Amino acid sequence: MQMKDKVGDRLLEALRCFPEGKKAEWDTEISAEEWMELFRMAAQHQVLPMVFETVYTCPAFRSLPENQKDYIRQQVIRQVMLQERKTVEFLNLYQKLLEENLTPVVVKGMICRKLYRNPDYRISGDEDVLIPWGQFQACDRVFRENGMEYLEPEKEVEKEGEVPYLKTGGALHIELHKELFPSHSAAYGDFNQFFQDVFRRKIQTEVQGVQVYTMGHTDHLLYLIFHAFKHFLHSGFGIRQVCDIVLYANTYGSEIDWEYLYRSCAQVHAENFAAALFDIGEKTLNFDRKKACYPELWQRENANGDALLEDLLDGGVFGDSNMSRKHSSNITLQAVSEDKKGKKANASLLHSAFPDRKYMERTYPYVKKYPFLLPVAWMSRIGKYVKETRGTEGDDVRESIEIGSKRVELLKQYKIIQ
Repeated sequence: MQMKDKVGDRLLEALRCFPEGKKAEWDTEISAEEWMELFRMAAQHQVLPMVFETVYTCPAFRSLPENQKDYIRQQVIRQVMLQERKTVEFLNLYQKLLEENLTPVVVKGMICRKLYRNPDYRISGDEDVLIPWGQFQACDRVFRENGMEYLEPEKEVEKEGEVPYLKTGGALHIELHKELFPSHSAAYGDFNQFFQDVFRRKIQTEVQGVQVYTMGHTDHLLYLIFHAFKHFLHSGFGIRQVCDIVLYANTYGSEIDWEYLYRSCAQVHAENFAAALFDIGEKTLNFDRKKACYPELWQRENANGDALLEDLLDGGVFGDSNMSRKHSSNITLQAVSEDKKGKKANASLLHSAFPDRKYMERTYPYVKKYPFLLPVAWMSRIGKYVKETRGTEGDDVRESIEIGSKRVELLKQYKIIQ
């Protein structure tokens, strides 16, 4: 077995132990190189604190030199302390929103952390909040009055479906959503139709003594699946998302409308993909069909998650393990868009280098105003790509095409495209 496979297996075992408070009991010799690769992979998937907490007491950990142990330990302490700080900052701000009679619905990170033993060991880069379009001005005012500044001040925030903020002098990063998925996306803009009534179905939960609005359990699990699916259509997603989905299903399975979930996934050709996630959860993590009330309807998909697991372990938390993989998303997104139009999906240099105008408008706003400048934007994009990948081992156009081609085949395997 290659070192990469061994490390991947250990990562999964550690993540299987963490929710139950178990410790890894590895007593076989593990080299310092293997240990550091495990922690590198854990950091890439944003699960380092959970993995370290599980493995640091095992006999095999003694073989790692003290200076390397201290380095990893300090990384973990910093990440957990930073997450604790961000949680406090968020809840303080959230209470200000409630005082204004606003109904911000919290999704993903903050809610998923509640599922874990030691919640702040499940770190988040940002917090996601969904609001009705009509509440944006009031939410924006509260944010700005409390030190939250626009991360992209050049954009027209009134028109954007998602507005990112960063706290001045703080650590908090918030994505304020008016829609959960970019409506302009040909690949997944239609996902928003499933969440039109979430404010009517919203529920409350308590986080550190603060009452927080969130989506109903069926809506939330559907969103977690669709969010992973969106990233899969780009360049991939990581094992942390699977952990979240598994724990959510195990915790709230009896309250979830699994038939509705299946029908919704089927409408966007994600039912086999979702079944593959639960297959990964059952084989490698803690997914319990009985506890989750996982129905026969889903089990009939007979999805094998092995290929998906290999892809997500290679990709990192958001499929951004290297630039070639990130750029390969042009190929997979184009394949999905073409399939929706009834055309054959192809992975090509043409699609990777020259995306369509709507795609380019997001990064190069002048194209929307002056469509005839699209070729200029293409050349600018190619120049940026060359600059990003110059001197970086393995990051080139050819590798992007190879990764994209392989991932298009995965889309076909999981019945997402024909």
